[in-house]
Amino acid sequence: MNPQGNVLVVEDDPGIRQSLHATLTALGFVIGEASNGEEALMRLRMVNYDAVLLDINMPGIGGIEACRRIRQSFPRLQVIMLTVRDKEDDKVEALDAGADDYVTKPFQIRELSARLRTAIRRSKTSVLPSDSSIVIGAVLLDPVRRRVEKLGQQIHLTPKEFEMLNYLMAHAGRPIPHSRLLASIWGPEYGDEREYLRVIINQLRKKIEDDPANPTYILTESYIGYRFREPFLLSSL
Repeated sequence: MNPQGNVLVVEDDPGIRQSLHATLTALGFVIGEASNGEEALMRLRMVNYDAVLLDINMPGIGGIEACRRIRQSFPRLQVIMLTVRDKEDDKVEALDAGADDYVTKPFQIRELSARLRTAIRRSKTSVLPSDSSIVIGAVLLDPVRRRVEKLGQQIHLTPKEFEMLNYLMAHAGRPIPHSRLLASIWGPEYGDEREYLRVIINQLRKKIEDDPANPTYILTESYIGYRFREPFLLSSL
């Protein structure tokens, strides 16, 4: 079996850490271990990893601060946070700290391995120049000509609709918090005006989705924000 990628598991509970090591190794991942954020940062300086699986609740500097430091020192490294179900504030805080994605406990190993494969695929994909076109499923976005097409037919968007779609597609597969979307599209002084997002997202869904009530491209992350679906997930639609 070809290795699926190098993953650092950062978890203070030795039982969970060992279980993840054994299970993910059996699935083809090469696993390293750290019991806290400080040890994780040390190991990241010694070994090239494709992704980090980082528990949010740990002694020492904790998962959130560890994520911030990882993001500062290793900006392209993929970070997936392990969070507790129903703690939406933890998820938002993790994403704001720079996490690329999150998985809630208790989790299915199938979901976790899928998220890891997606993250590793992103880490190994060259970053496209900002003026490159983005194609996901039947949707094409050309940032230079500010043109959007679906199945070859041009879709007319307002400036804010275009900016929103461009940001979501450029970060496809990643949950984007409301606050980050607002700050990116309207400016750093914005962060609480979620009605702005609802209006723009609803308009975009009407224009690019086959069934706006059951979207397959722009997905809602409950209480958190939005996610543009990963390209490979659309291949069978």
